[in-house]
Parts: sequence; structure tokens; C-alpha cells
Amino acid sequence: METVDIVDLIEKGGVAMWPLLVLSILALGTIFERIWFWASLLFKERETVNRVLDAATSNMQVAREIALEARRQPIGRYLYAPLRLANPDPEVFRLALESAADDELASMRRGDKLLEAVIALAPLLGLLGTVLGLISSLGSIRISDLGTASTAGVTLGIAEALITTATGLIVAIVSLAFYRLFQAFWYNQIRVFRKAGGELELLYRQAWLQGEETDTLNQSLNTNTNTNTNTLDVPEVTEK
Repeated sequence: METVDIVDLIEKGGVAMWPLLVLSILALGTIFERIWFWASLLFKERETVNRVLDAATSNMQVAREIALEARRQPIGRYLYAPLRLANPDPEVFRLALESAADDELASMRRGDKLLEAVIALAPLLGLLGTVLGLISSLGSIRISDLGTASTAGVTLGIAEALITTATGLIVAIVSLAFYRLFQAFWYNQIRVFRKAGGELELLYRQAWLQGEETDTLNQSLNTNTNTNTNTLDVPEVTEK
């Protein structure tokens, strides 16, 4: 099987192969970085969510400490954002969740713009390289050479000119495949954040209402106690 010489392939492709090479390096670097990011995130995320929610059912302070320990993960920072507040009301708690979700979901899309640029530019650069190659090959043809063996080089030149188109399409297709994969992961994160945030907010509202009921009961008991004390302190009036 004939091996492909990358350097020779780049030389045959012409000047357009160099920007395509740069785009392919940028795309591969972004793809590997994103694969590492998503792999580490997806393997640890479920455990963090379960631990925080399980703790929140009985003690919000413990849930806060667990989320603080997991702050290196996006889901940990997201759940920690409202828990770090000092006894917020449920509306403030919800706003903290929404703000943290916006920040974390936006940071997860790092690298998407670069892949979008590669997907758009690579085929165009490949086509440009082919057009330049065709111009060079066809421009060397003389009318007197038509139908002779000297035109065989033109055919070879056209074949080499198509190298850039093939390269551009390969770079764009690979980038598009991983781009769509990362988009699927991102949309799944939206569902995970909504579910985890909704459950945490519900648990906090329940704890908040229980605290309000306890405070109301204590105030009522204190009021009754003060009333009874005042009644006992009223001096008796004796008739003269």
C-alpha cells in the first residue's frame, strides 16, 4: 500500500494548503481540549448533583459544603452560587441560580466559535486552491499542444489542484462532526442544570417555609408568655 507523504501533499496542493494546515491544527487542538473537558465533566457531574441534593433534604449547610468542595466543576459552582448566600428569600435564591447557570453554560461553549470559523473557511480555502491550480494548469496549455502528449501534464496538474478541495472538505467535515457532538453535550447540560436547580430550589423553599412557620410559632409563644407575665404582675387593689 502506497504511503502518503504529507510534505509532498502540501507542496502539490499549493499555497492554499498552508492556511488549511493552520486551520486543521487549530481545529484539532480545540477538539482534543473539548473532549478532555466534556469527559471529565460528564463522569463526575451526576455524583456531585446527587450528593448535594441528598444533603439538602436534611441540612442546607452540609449541601453548601459539598458544593464548595466541587467548585472546580461547573455544576458545583452552579449549585454553590445560591447556597453561599446568607439566608436569602426564595426569589433571591432562584435569581442566583439563574445567574450562575448563564455564566456556566456560556463558558461551556468555549471553542465553538473557532470550530464554526473552521467549518466555514476550510471548504472555501480548498475551493480557492483548486481554482488557482486550475488557472495555473490551463494557462500553460497552448493551442498547438491540444491533442498531443504534452497535455498529459495538464491533467496531472488538475488532479493536484483538487487536493486542496479534498483537504478543505476533510477538515470541515471532521470539525463539523465534533462541533455537533459538543453541541449535543451542551444542550444536555441545559437539561441537567434545570433539573438540578429546580430540585434544589424546591428543597430550599420547603426549608424556608418550615423556618417561617417555626419563627411564627415562636413569636406566638413569646407573645402568650409575655401576656401571662403581665397578668401575673398586676397588683391587687385593696379597698379602704
